[in-house]
Amino acid sequence: MVELDPIDAAIVRELQRDARLANNVLAARVGIAPSTCHGRVRSLFERGVIRGAHAEIDQASIGRPLQAMISVRLRPHARGELSAFAQAMTTLPEVLNVYFLAGADDFLIHVATAGSEELREFVLNHLSGTRDVAMTETSLIFEHLRGRAAEPDSVRRRSPR
Repeated sequence: MVELDPIDAAIVRELQRDARLANNVLAARVGIAPSTCHGRVRSLFERGVIRGAHAEIDQASIGRPLQAMISVRLRPHARGELSAFAQAMTTLPEVLNVYFLAGADDFLIHVATAGSEELREFVLNHLSGTRDVAMTETSLIFEHLRGRAAEPDSVRRRSPR
């Protein structure tokens, strides 16, 4: 776990709320100079605390109104291919997210398609129709509500040097 001081934690909190904040606005909100803020944000990226900033797209508005979560279990002979399977999934245009799981299922794949026929074709062509996949279970998503951003747990006071 990466240690965050109170200022870094405040930066993370603000960027979780709105990743599009201009640096000068972010600096004012956390009470530091813009140049200091820029350096701290760059450091948070370099340390892997911030991995990216993404636009949340309304899938229906771009022609993909049907979303689903597909549980996938690979066959025992394919256990050595978990990483390759996950990487292959991320290259498919229907795939929004790939989650590697503990438990009975190996993956949860979040997809968006134009309709039920496209969803069926995706499952057949890329999952159940392949030799490495033992089982799939598809759950349609009726509504997605985003939760509140998590507060950083690793806020620690740094000892004076």
